[in-house]
Amino acid sequence: MDATLRAPLKKEGLLTRDGRMRERKKPGRPGARKRFQFSKR
Repeated sequence: MDATLRAPLKKEGLLTRDGRMRERKKPGRPGARKRFQFSKR
């Protein structure tokens, strides 16, 4: 890693951690967003 490139990369926001994380499993459902299968009858 070249130390001279650190400042310009940081200014462009390329050295920040990706904050996207796994969504938690919610109670009463099989997954984070998934619902149980809907049955009309």
